[in-house]
Amino acid sequence: MEKVRLSVVIPAYNEEKRIGKTLGEISDYLKKQEYQSEILVVDDGSKDRTAQVVKELQRKIENLRLLEYEDRKNRGKGFATRYGMLQAKGKFRLLSDADHSTPISEIEKFWPEFEQGFDIVLGSREIKGAVLDPPQGPWRRFVGEGFKIYRKLILGMWEIQDTQCGFKCFRDEVVEKIFPKCKINRFAFDPEILILAKKAGYKIKEVPIYWRNDPHSKVKFKHIFNMAFDILKIKWNLLTKKYEL
Repeated sequence: MEKVRLSVVIPAYNEEKRIGKTLGEISDYLKKQEYQSEILVVDDGSKDRTAQVVKELQRKIENLRLLEYEDRKNRGKGFATRYGMLQAKGKFRLLSDADHSTPISEIEKFWPEFEQGFDIVLGSREIKGAVLDPPQGPWRRFVGEGFKIYRKLILGMWEIQDTQCGFKCFRDEVVEKIFPKCKINRFAFDPEILILAKKAGYKIKEVPIYWRNDPHSKVKFKHIFNMAFDILKIKWNLLTKKYEL
């Protein structure tokens, strides 16, 4: 049996209105590819019909899997991402947001980087060549830039400009070694993954992507403060050697 080349992991919380369109677009793209693929939706304790919508689509999309927790609790995007990544079977495992703000076709920019020997490829909105459609407003840009500087001052990784873009791809060995060590369950899980991967010696590459700016994004300004606190927790975990690599 041919090994799955690409797993697309989509954490979803109350996404009944958007998940159908997203899965349709991703499936249409993957059907045209010559490699084996799978799509995993992790229902992060949704209160709406997210799970039911995915179940209905499984009749049409044969490589679609729905993952649910036994207790149906909301645990956070970081937890959902780990849960899905560790159950995926692909040689390459792509994190993609439920709103499909970065089209799945942007993965084509990643393959040459993996061929060059990189272990993690990050979609970036912050480097030359990135297209934001439409551009973010001045206040959101200000907050984002402030968080980036804060993250760099506390954790380092000065060479990475955009840790928060929800379009990242990992080799399977990175997932299997790094993800079980992670502890952050909500929005600041990305820097944690990347700093642990860097410490483990994995090679990380950032590439510019096309990103549709969704005015209905679920990331609120209060999340920025929670993320800032989580950054301090990551730093504390590093200082107290809570991560076993």
